Amino acid sequence: MKIVIMGHGKMGRMVEELARQKGWEILAALDAQDAPALAELPRADVAIDFSHPDMLEPLAEYIQRTGTALCSGTTGYTPAQQQRLGALGQTAPVLYSANYSLGIALLRQILAQFGPALLEDFDVEMVEKHHRLKADAPSGTAKMLADALDPQQKLRRIAGREGFCGARTPDEMGIFSVRGGTVAGEHTVYFFGEEETLSLTHSAASRRIFAAGAIKAAALLAGKAPGFYSLDEILFSHHAEERTK
Repeated sequence: MKIVIMGHGKMGRMVEELARQKGWEILAALDAQDAPALAELPRADVAIDFSHPDMLEPLAEYIQRTGTALCSGTTGYTPAQQQRLGALGQTAPVLYSANYSLGIALLRQILAQFGPALLEDFDVEMVEKHHRLKADAPSGTAKMLADALDPQQKLRRIAGREGFCGARTPDEMGIFSVRGGTVAGEHTVYFFGEEETLSLTHSAASRRIFAAGAIKAAALLAGKAPGFYSLDEILFSHHAEERTK
């Protein structure tokens, strides 16, 4: 399989290492300064993107020109950029996820299916922890988990509380960011009820799990029909197909 890697930092290099172990051909591994090379790059089976929002436009033009499948994990997009990314699904298979951990995909499914039933009787709060170099907060994963739990955004998302802010109201969802050290990523969703607490936690021991998840997702995405896919759709539909064989 032929791939293009967008963003050749720590994540990009891990993706490259795992791809080479599979015998995949790396057509290019590009950073921001290399973006003009996309204008001449031939079609790949899939592009794996862990770059920067500023790379979206040259990458989008490449996807539109070649029809290459896109597996994107870049976070920090504006709403307009999210729309641009989604529109690429009209001409190529596009998968976007803020987190390629298989465990996070399962946690998202749990929250989507069972979380709403708890919201009437429980207060929900979330804490996410990442390394000191992470630039955005809350994390894209935290936002994704919040959307799974509250897709209509009926709850007000509170990023912090300070001073005399009054009693917590039922329509709040606190999302708090902790930064330090080399923490790869930890997300805990708390449900606080009357005399009981339920918490669901996912911890990443290293960023390698995200690269491995992206490689798995890219392999499943290549060859799909044009469309905008979620990681859940790609992973769980594949497992469902395997069980029916």
